[in-house]
Amino acid sequence: MILANAFCLFFFLGTGADPVVSAKSNHCLDAAKACNLNDNCKKLRSSYISICNREISPTERCNRRKCHKALRQFFDRVPSEYTYRMLFCSCQDQACAERRRQTILPSCSYEDKEKPNCLDLRGVCRTDHLCRSRLADFHANCRASYQTVTSCPADNYQACLGSYAGMIGFDMTPNYVDSSPTGIVVSPWCSCRGSGNMEEECEKFLRDFTENPCLRNAIQAFGNGTDVNVSPKGPSFQATQAPRVEKTPSLPDDLSDSTSLGTSVITTCTSVQEQGLKVNNSKELSMCFTELTTNIIPGSNKVIKPNSGPSRARPSAALTVLSVLMLKLAL
Repeated sequence: MILANAFCLFFFLGTGADPVVSAKSNHCLDAAKACNLNDNCKKLRSSYISICNREISPTERCNRRKCHKALRQFFDRVPSEYTYRMLFCSCQDQACAERRRQTILPSCSYEDKEKPNCLDLRGVCRTDHLCRSRLADFHANCRASYQTVTSCPADNYQACLGSYAGMIGFDMTPNYVDSSPTGIVVSPWCSCRGSGNMEEECEKFLRDFTENPCLRNAIQAFGNGTDVNVSPKGPSFQATQAPRVEKTPSLPDDLSDSTSLGTSVITTCTSVQEQGLKVNNSKELSMCFTELTTNIIPGSNKVIKPNSGPSRARPSAALTVLSVLMLKLAL
């Protein structure tokens, strides 16, 4: 027993790994277990594993077309909370990284006897409208941008990861090139050998996968759980809010908003409060406005206050003057 423990300790020390961490932190294994707990994920994962592992003949390891279709169904129909965890899990040892690389069954879906030229592979992809669309999405959402914090357009990790996963199951299927737990390098199964005078364009196309800081940062951030904290570098634009205005009574329907009422409106309405009367902000004030507008002279901006000034003669005084005039005429 002691010798066995010593051997295990020697193995972990020799690989430079922490035995406790290595035994408990295989995130790719945890992701596979989580998938098996979800009926839909388990069903579609079992389906593509079965199809992609089915040997057709001694010279044909599998039916790649059916394997690609099963992979597309898995990544299109299973929520990303399961598929991303399996595809972008973080690793601290080679065993974990190899499990991550094997997620898409690369011996059938990815690898081939020889690597085609990348431009030729791109040409084949462009003949299929869906593959062409997925490749265009990848270039748009994973394009390296040196004007953002994350090197991704609009600092959007999720869009890049989604575009990468969207290409799996097509001729342009990408995958991890090795089982390195530290260096993340992905690529389609192609090379730039035999590109002739198109070699520069081919190398540029291939670097969009192998040396893409946006894609690399997005995968690392998801595996480390730091992608949720990413925020855009530029200033965030908030919806413009109108200045807060105290609620005021609306004008009567027959009075235009452009009508100038002068200061008499304020004077009359505030006089109600000065007299110590209890005022309701909605009903009484609107009544105050209604009363004032009934005394507005048509075609004029003047407001006449009730019972104020000599402009409104009293009936008793008029009768007195009339009676005096009639008495003088009679004499």
